[in-house]
Amino acid sequence: MRLGPLEGLDWMEAWDVVVVGAGPAALRAAIACSDGGLSPLMIDGSGIGSASGANPISGIAASIGELDSTSHRDDTVAAGGDEADQASASRVCNESVSTLAELEQWGLVVRRSSDGLPHSSKLPGHSVARVSGCGDSTMMEVTRILEEQVIKRGVKRISDLLPMQIVMDNGQVRGIVTLDILSGEIKAIQTKAIILATEGYQGLWTDPNEGDGIGCALALSVGVKLAGMDFVPKHTLTIRGCGVHIPLDVLGSGGRIRNENGEDVGPEDVIEGEPCVLDLRGLSADSLVWFARSSSRVKDRTGLDISREVVPIAAGFAVTTGGAPCNENGRVTFDGSSDGNGKGKMWYTGLYAAGRSSNSGMHGSGLLPGNILLEDLVTGRAAGSDAAVWAREVDFGGSDHIDQCISASLERIVALKSPEGFSIGEVISKLSKLMGSHCDSRDDSGESSTIGGIKELRDRGIALTDPSSGMNTELVSAIKIEGLLGIAEAIAASGD
Repeated sequence: MRLGPLEGLDWMEAWDVVVVGAGPAALRAAIACSDGGLSPLMIDGSGIGSASGANPISGIAASIGELDSTSHRDDTVAAGGDEADQASASRVCNESVSTLAELEQWGLVVRRSSDGLPHSSKLPGHSVARVSGCGDSTMMEVTRILEEQVIKRGVKRISDLLPMQIVMDNGQVRGIVTLDILSGEIKAIQTKAIILATEGYQGLWTDPNEGDGIGCALALSVGVKLAGMDFVPKHTLTIRGCGVHIPLDVLGSGGRIRNENGEDVGPEDVIEGEPCVLDLRGLSADSLVWFARSSSRVKDRTGLDISREVVPIAAGFAVTTGGAPCNENGRVTFDGSSDGNGKGKMWYTGLYAAGRSSNSGMHGSGLLPGNILLEDLVTGRAAGSDAAVWAREVDFGGSDHIDQCISASLERIVALKSPEGFSIGEVISKLSKLMGSHCDSRDDSGESSTIGGIKELRDRGIALTDPSSGMNTELVSAIKIEGLLGIAEAIAASGD
């Protein structure tokens, strides 16, 4: 870290690498960067530890007991179809066993089988039992373990700092402008590299608090063309009517999906809209221990006892896979060839992405259970390691551009504090309905309707009732919604 005066400012912090995010991908990137010899700064608009409460989707897919990761790669590509990038899938799957072993070395306590090895569940899409973890606490426990490692390395973290704009100078990262949520002040950080590793944008279909996609929105704002936006996976074990997600791991421990006639069916029936229930009455006593949180959540939200009653489910949005296109090192790329054949990939210098802010291409148009958390960890490590090497060789710069971005951010906040337009609640409701209809239609008329609806929301604007600066939750929501509107436009345009 360095501190020094910049033209037009009194004092401003300068860090070699800034990691944006708080989840597994961001934490793993910070760890890798620190191990590479640099001291990164982590910033996030939420409090420290907030990522531990993220949606429990599934455990970690790892080729334990297999000769190699070939079968895992093949299952990944089969789930992703023609759009899946085989090289990316091979690279990520090849690191699955070492990634899980590293977590265990750091203290992760996973469910184990009678032979002492990590317990593996066979989930839909996998040719063998391959998903391991801590039951429905995998995300929480992995986040906790990574946070411990970040603390041990002395990585500085600043929470309640909402990123607003990346500062670029002729295609190179120079800094990032943020909003201090507590004080309402605009603060800039000079940096050589930024790693975007935030949560996904699933809040488009529910609520921004469920996934605001800040990383993708920041990438869009500097001209990055997001990739993989034409596919949004659905989580098949979402409790109907309340949006609570049950981890897919229960299907490998005796859980069953049934239709209204009581017949066993697959996840595809749920996705197609068939009335289905999740039957967890067959879970063993040993399995119930690992899914106690899910049992409590179901009881609290629905009053149902999973040991005696079935749970109505529907397909919901819990995670996204689209994001900034990245190479194997996490560098955000664009097509620099004159004919657009993709062979002349170039780099937005100093800009990295990992996890839900990135798109490596491995998922294609499908999603294999257990690959989300695995990709978060593998891509986070790759981005952090490369950023540590690259940032040592370049100098700070772009003070004039930082000043300009600060002024632009101040003007943006003034413009947002308008009493005219839709309320926050109205925009959220209209946007979620709009995107739900878009996913259901998937034709030219649906695309046109989506684009028109987004334009209407932009034209009307967002009305804020709170004119204050500090602790203005309305303002924070408005900034997130602006970013989500940009992502919604990218999704609508992805069918072109």
